[in-house]
Parts: sequence; C-alpha cells; structure tokens
Amino acid sequence: MHTNETVNAPETRAAPAGAEIKAAMTDFLGAFEAFKDANDRRLAELESRNFEDAILVEKVERINAALTEQKSAIDRLALDARRPALGRAAAPVDERKAAFLDYMRSGDARSFDARSLEAKSLSIGAPAEGGYLAPEETAAAVAAAVRDASPMRQIASVREIGANVFRKPTSLGGLVASWVGETAARDATATPTLQAIDFATAELYAMPAATQALLDDAVVDVEQWLADEVQAEFAAQETTAFVSGNGSNKPTGFLHPTKVAEASRDVDEIGYVATGADGAFPTDDPADILLDLIYAPKQAYRANGRFAMNKGVVASVRKFKDADGNYIWQPALEAGRASTLLGYPVTEIEDMPAISSGSFSIAFGDFRRGYLIVDRQGLQVLRDPYTAKPYVLFYTTKRVGGGVQDYDAIKLLRFAAS
Repeated sequence: MHTNETVNAPETRAAPAGAEIKAAMTDFLGAFEAFKDANDRRLAELESRNFEDAILVEKVERINAALTEQKSAIDRLALDARRPALGRAAAPVDERKAAFLDYMRSGDARSFDARSLEAKSLSIGAPAEGGYLAPEETAAAVAAAVRDASPMRQIASVREIGANVFRKPTSLGGLVASWVGETAARDATATPTLQAIDFATAELYAMPAATQALLDDAVVDVEQWLADEVQAEFAAQETTAFVSGNGSNKPTGFLHPTKVAEASRDVDEIGYVATGADGAFPTDDPADILLDLIYAPKQAYRANGRFAMNKGVVASVRKFKDADGNYIWQPALEAGRASTLLGYPVTEIEDMPAISSGSFSIAFGDFRRGYLIVDRQGLQVLRDPYTAKPYVLFYTTKRVGGGVQDYDAIKLLRFAAS
C-alpha cells in the first residue's frame, strides 16, 4: 500500500516558480566551476608529485556528490513545473468519464448501468470484482505522468497496441540496392532475411490509497491525483524491467540479451567494448574508451546517440578530461535538459549497474531505434474500501511490454579485461 501527504492532508500543488529553478541552476553551475578548480589542482598535484593529497581528494568527492544531488533536485523541480496543480477542478467531459469519477469518489457503480455505458471487468465475473476500464482522459493523464518520471520512456520508442502481444518483423540483412540507368533493365535485387520479434505485455499494478475525505473534496482533481500517485510506482517498476528484465511476466531489458564483444557478435546479440581493466576504467586516458564506445555503432545510430548510466558512474566520468584538457562532461544550461558527455546527452538511469568486475555499467546508442516499449490500451481501476480501513485503495493495473528491436543500435561498455 502506498500513502503520502495527499492522503492525510489534501493540498494543492503549486508549480515551482521559474525563479526557484533559475536559482538552483545558478548554484549548480557555480558548484561545477568549484569542482573543476579542485579537480584541476588534484590532477596537477598527482602529475607533479605522483601522489594525491587526501584532503583535496575528499573535497573533490564532496563537491562531486553535491553536484549529483543538485542535478537530481533540479530535475525534480523541472518535473514538478510540468505537472498540473492537484487542486484544479476538472469538469467531466462526457458521461463515461462522469460515471468513472462517481465510482472513484463514492464507489457507486450504478451510473455505469444507468447511462448504458460499457463497464469492462479485469476478470471473468461481475465488474465490481475486477474493476472498471478508465476513460481515455484518465488513462492519458496517468500515461503522461509515468512518461515524465520514466527515463526509458523518454528515450525509447513507445507504441500503443490493442492486443496482448505485438509482433514486429525485423530485417536481418540481405536487402540489396543497385544503381541503374534511366532506360536500363532492372535486375531483381536480393530479398531481405526477416524474422518476427514478439513483444508480449505483462500486467503491472499499483495500489495508491486515499482517505474518503480527500475523495469527497470537490476541489481535488481525482483523475490527476490518481496519475500522480501511481506514476512513481509504475515508473520505477517499468524502468527496472526495461533495463534488466528477463521477460518472465515483465518486459525484457536491453541488458538481458546475450552480450558479445562487438567484433564477433551475431545479429541477435548486444555488442560490447571492454575497458581493458577489471572493474575499472583504464588508468591512462580513460576518456578514450568512451570514444571507442561511441564509435562502436554505425554512423546512422550515432546521429541520435546518447549515454545511459547511473548517477554514481556519472560522478566518475565527470572527472575525466580530453587530450586538450577540457572536461568531457558538461552540465546542461537549462533545467530539464540532459547533461552531455563528449557532446552526447546523458540519461541517468538508476537501474544501470554500478561499476564492478565485469559489469555493463554504460550503454550508448540510439535508444529510440534500439528499444521498443508497447502499451496495451486501457487502464483498469478497482476501488477497495475494505482492505485497509479507513483508507480507500485503488488497485490500478495496465499491461506493458518491451524489448530490443534493433541490436545494432545499442552498445555496452564492459568493465573487464576483455
């Protein structure tokens, strides 16, 4: 069961003022300048005296950790600024939505029948046993909230489907194009080799709770409240599955397929580049291995390439410089924008593994072409006022799938000798 302040004290959410975000960005950029200064002194001392001052190292790490926290705080402010206020009263746009909101507030499902509206059950039997299909507006509000909170949904392709499985034909190569004169005969070209990839959906659920007083408050937009409540739980579970899921009652993550050194991989395997050092970046010129990772995909995938890693790995690469002495990590100059690494945007995904022996802790590529998320149409809600009195639980379910759709598009960095 999930509860938060909105359960006990229905309050409106005010969007953070632009001045607050601007002040946070100013502090963040100032902290980055302090970090560069301290790290430059650390590197200079290491080069001239061949050892690091413990106090200076501790200062660099402290500022680095503060930068990571400031970046997370700015992202949260930018996300809150995009959300509508909870306290706005949204007038129902049609009978279907009005009936659903009546059910949400009071549990009265009679309006579904009274208005001859379709009530869909989650399970075989009476609708009250399985819940009701939410109207499109409610489902859209939840989808928008989850998208804002899910880093994978922001960078991957997302497709809505009407069945439990989406089958996508994929080319394994063999298609040939040819030049020809204007009036010359056209010889038949080779046909591509195709295989079908199935993207099965699995059920994902969340169970937010509210007091009846909150539901009775006419000022509260119950539809947006539901979206805000389930977004964090849905986004967290989805992201874990999109990264490392094994495909059993959940999506298949992009780290799950067989991983092989890029030079010898097959068409249905994820290629990787090794750092050459077990559980670490190379000691000499560590930024060079990131360049190797960037150039592992074909040029067509680099155009829209980006890095994916957790914030701990970001903190590590933040210290690196290129051959000209420039920091390869650069902060975004606007809240809500991605920082860059060697000119490519960085998406922080906390479910990416930390650096350890043999870990695949950094991914690079065109995730929109490489990974597909499928959403089965429909969001179902079952109102449960009995299980956790005095709270009312809302058992909310949807069906989601996902998997790699183009193995050429995503490459991994392996922290190993080979």
